[in-house]
Amino acid sequence: MTGADPPEISDYGLLSDCHSAALVSSHGSVDWWSLPRFDSPAIFGRLLDPSAGHWSITVAGDHTATRDYVGDSLVLRTVLRTAAGAVAVTDALALRPGSRGHEIGFDAPHTLLRTVEGLDGTVDVAVEVAPRLEYGLTEPRWRRDGPSWVARAGPVGLRLTDDSGLTATGGTLTGRYPVGAGQRIRFRLTFEPPYEPAAWTGLEPSVHDTLEAWHSWAALHRGYRGRYLPAVHRSALVLQGLTYQRSGAVVAAATTSLPEQLGADLNWDYRFAWLRDVSLTMQALWVAACPDEAGRFFDWIADAIGPLGGAPLQIMFGVTGERDLTEHQLDHLAGYRDSRPVRVGNDAWRQRQLDVLGEVLFAAELLRERIGELSDATRELLVSLADQAADSWRLPDSGMWESREHPRHYTSSKVMCWVALDRAVRLAGTLGVPGRAGAWAAARDEIHATVLRRAWCERIGAYAGAFDSDRLDASVLLLPLVGFLPAGDPRMLATIEAVRDRLADGPLVRRWYGDTAAFVACGFWLVECLALAGRVDEAGALFADLLGRGNDLGLFAEEIDPATGRQLGNHPQAFSHVGLINAAWRLTEASAAGGAPRPV
Repeated sequence: MTGADPPEISDYGLLSDCHSAALVSSHGSVDWWSLPRFDSPAIFGRLLDPSAGHWSITVAGDHTATRDYVGDSLVLRTVLRTAAGAVAVTDALALRPGSRGHEIGFDAPHTLLRTVEGLDGTVDVAVEVAPRLEYGLTEPRWRRDGPSWVARAGPVGLRLTDDSGLTATGGTLTGRYPVGAGQRIRFRLTFEPPYEPAAWTGLEPSVHDTLEAWHSWAALHRGYRGRYLPAVHRSALVLQGLTYQRSGAVVAAATTSLPEQLGADLNWDYRFAWLRDVSLTMQALWVAACPDEAGRFFDWIADAIGPLGGAPLQIMFGVTGERDLTEHQLDHLAGYRDSRPVRVGNDAWRQRQLDVLGEVLFAAELLRERIGELSDATRELLVSLADQAADSWRLPDSGMWESREHPRHYTSSKVMCWVALDRAVRLAGTLGVPGRAGAWAAARDEIHATVLRRAWCERIGAYAGAFDSDRLDASVLLLPLVGFLPAGDPRMLATIEAVRDRLADGPLVRRWYGDTAAFVACGFWLVECLALAGRVDEAGALFADLLGRGNDLGLFAEEIDPATGRQLGNHPQAFSHVGLINAAWRLTEASAAGGAPRPV
């Protein structure tokens, strides 16, 4: 594929070992794998540059490709069919042998397993293993070590074991051979840092055991019995696949710098955990996973934030709580379809975003039953966040869309400060500070009145995205979802209709007028708003339409271009799948209640 465009973003399937993620195309090429963590440098990076590394398993001549995950897992099986026959390629990032249930992913062997199986006829198969380390900066050299091939360069060591007879040319292993019906060829590529003790030792990982591990996890997470069950279960698996299991942090996406607009510079690194997403993610985990996952996520948040000491709350962290996520550019990479620059790190960590105060307290209130188990330090943290909301809600900020322009008084930020105080009032007794409830309630009510007065715009007949503005913004769809206003409130209904008329193409909703593409999560928010307004049939039709915009595996990137249907942005996007789960749950609840709105 050198010199050619990579496949569409939607062409890629996700593999995960709950430490790192790989993306594999429908035609058998692993074009992304950053290891040993989600935010580590990639050894396969062809997604971002033709020369940045890949591992392809291809068949000669014209062929078709069909694929699916094996049961409730992130083990991917792709059938490649030619005129001469068919082979199946099974791909998995291995889970530790014997790990089951909630333990999966705690101790990853950092191994990519690939198996080629002949189904019928005889098919010529070509294999090319071409790692290019540190985002393509380094080409390793392979050497034989007994039955394995070993490559080392800088901080990276790789060991590939196969039963196919590959040959080495510089930094690339190749092989070509006919595969007949019933024949299997197995490959195992393991990360072995050359200057560190082995990170994992034990039984050799296998596809079978990895499947058993995923299925055991899924068996514990079947509490959801509502509408759109297969899509909800798949999205729950995606969220687990985007969870760094040792800490419980959920990264926003598996990739960096997949563009919001082809050929443009809206390319960001999303391999970190955002507090902006936390309350809706927590709700989705509660619905589609179980309280253990939601509780671990909240415990990670509390540990990552630590004592504030009056400092503003940081909006995002690395998967083990890292704070400094300073952004830099990889100028040697061409970018996905020439979309430059490629960025590593994300300078949004420096921004003030007041909405995160409400996100954390909303999450805590969702976990009310666990509050008694939280430490004194965590209780102090929640009190501090509520006080910060009361003290700082009048300040401008960068907003939930992380504007890199001048700060403004964003409506969603003020509303989430209201959420922080509203939930703090509910939790005051549990947090051991019942005397604070009065002051928090007074600040909450002042925010509510101010939003109703300054966010409403008569000219557009809707709540605007910022105070004293006439710019419509889809973030105002959150108002009913967090309980700020009923969806049936006349002005809220007018706002919902304004979003549908001016920002939406069917179920695809742009964040603002002139946005480059529709933001998938906003479409699911619109579904929720309509369901809460009692318009369940409309909401269901939009949901079904939006569900059909995912790829063949049910995966969603960050955005969809309404004109072409092309998925854009980092992939798969946790927030998109969070939106799917919560919208399915809201439709289920609204249907059960005969269309009556359900309060938050």
